[in-house]
Amino acid sequence: MTQILGISLPGLMSQLTVGLVNGAFYALLSMGLAIIFGLLGIVNFAHGALYMLGAFCTLVLLEYTGLNFWWSLALAPIIVGLFGAVLERTVIRRIYNLDHVYGMLLTYGLSLIFTSVVRFRYGSTGLNFDPPEALSGVIDLGFMFLPVYRAWVIVLSLIVCLITWLVVEKTRLGSYLRAATENPRVTQALGVNVPFLVTLTFAFGAGLAALGGVLAAPVQQISPLMGDLIIISVFAVVVIGGFGSIAGSIITGLCLGLIEGLTKYFYAPASNTVVFIIMILVLAIRPYGLFGKPR
Repeated sequence: MTQILGISLPGLMSQLTVGLVNGAFYALLSMGLAIIFGLLGIVNFAHGALYMLGAFCTLVLLEYTGLNFWWSLALAPIIVGLFGAVLERTVIRRIYNLDHVYGMLLTYGLSLIFTSVVRFRYGSTGLNFDPPEALSGVIDLGFMFLPVYRAWVIVLSLIVCLITWLVVEKTRLGSYLRAATENPRVTQALGVNVPFLVTLTFAFGAGLAALGGVLAAPVQQISPLMGDLIIISVFAVVVIGGFGSIAGSIITGLCLGLIEGLTKYFYAPASNTVVFIIMILVLAIRPYGLFGKPR
């Protein structure tokens, strides 16, 4: 049966699959935001710009060094992560003891600077980027032909999210990070290099954003505004999941991607707003998010 109560099952499944791809990007980006806020207390409005820098870093590596996609996938997050470490050391560290508003304003200003610099160099027109040959082609799912690359993006994003969660929640390094944010003086007294851990955390969050940009490059056009187009939805995901909750960001990102796909099938004009409607409802009922804790 291809239809039930007038609903086309192939069409519905196709939209849900596309929504899962979007949800994978939401999960990856919102997890980076959650890590930076949960461990450092910074609402990082530059996260979308770091995502964009990851995509353009891939383009630069291919254009000027001749490296293939796989090398770019490995190097771009490291390069942007190191750039994030420099930002944390030189600029962001100065506002840790101030109100969250200062962090929002500072990172928003940095976002505008990064976007303007890239737009000056490459213009506003989107640039196309082909997936690697090893991931070209499609998979016949019966109800749709899913590009191999998009299926690979879903799998890789889930693996990265799971590994990150395990590192933060189940390892000694993760316990040091959590202790450093709860009581940095005591943690420092116990011999832990707290400033280095803080820098490492911000660099890792920036690297996750860049990884998302690298993965998105063959899926959508690369442009200076690509971070602005997704970061609003990602912030909504983090708010719904609960600021600082890594597991909440992952689960909420995937679920909201599916909800977007479902909404797009039944009433496409509402697909761009359904995330924010859900955010409003969650804030009205549970202001600290579905998986967050009262602060």
